[in-house]
Amino acid sequence: MRKTLKMAFVLYKTDGSPPARAAMMVVDLLGLKVKTSEVFPPTGDHLKPEFVQKNPIHTIPFIEDGNFRLADSHAIITYLMSKYGDDKKLEWYPNDLEVRATVDQRMYMDATIVFPKIRAMLATSLIDRKSVPTNEQLAEVKEVYGILEKYLEQTRFFAADHLTLADISLVASVSTLDGVIPVNEFPKLSQWFETMQQYDWYQSANKPGLEKITKMFHKNNKLAITERKLQNN
Repeated sequence: MRKTLKMAFVLYKTDGSPPARAAMMVVDLLGLKVKTSEVFPPTGDHLKPEFVQKNPIHTIPFIEDGNFRLADSHAIITYLMSKYGDDKKLEWYPNDLEVRATVDQRMYMDATIVFPKIRAMLATSLIDRKSVPTNEQLAEVKEVYGILEKYLEQTRFFAADHLTLADISLVASVSTLDGVIPVNEFPKLSQWFETMQQYDWYQSANKPGLEKITKMFHKNNKLAITERKLQNN
C-alpha cells in the first residue's frame, strides 16, 4: 500500500534519466504516493522560465515537498529516506557514522565519476551525432567498472553487506552503461547487477526508463553508421 503524504509532493522527472530513476526507485521502495511532472530536456522543458525559477540549476530529478524544494538525485534520495523511511532508514541510510559516510562516498562517486560517463556518451550521441562508445569512452567505462569491482570484493553490496541507498544510486547509472558497454567481464559487478534486477522497485521504477534510453542509444548508433556510410560514398 502506498503512503499518501500530508502535503503536496511533486517529483519532476523523465523516465530515461538515470538520476530521475534513482529517485523513482526510492519513491517506489518507500511506497510513497506522489504526483509526477514530466520534464524532457531534449525539448527544452528544463529551461522553461517557470521551472528555472523553482530550480535554478534546471536539473532533474527535482522535488517539491510542500514548500520545500530540492534538486540532485543523491540529496533527494537521502532526504526521502531520512524523512519517510521509517524503519527502512536504519538499513538503507544507517545512523552508524562510518557506514553512512561510506554510503555518501559511493553516491558522490556516482555523481562525479560514474554518471559523467553517461553524460559524455549522451553528448556524443545526441549532439555530435556519432556512434557510442568511442574507444576512449570504452576504456574509461571499463576503468570505472574495475573500480566498482574492487569495492564489491570488500562487501556484498556497495557500502555494506546489505542494500543501501548507494546501490540504488549506482544501479541507475550502471544499468544505463551496461546497455552500451556490458558489465559481463567483471564477475562481482555482474553478480551484483543480477541481484539488483530481482527487486520489484527496480523492475517497476528503473526498467521502463532504462529500456527507453538503451533503445535511443542503439537507434542513434544505427543512424550515425548510416550517415557515415553516405558521407564516404
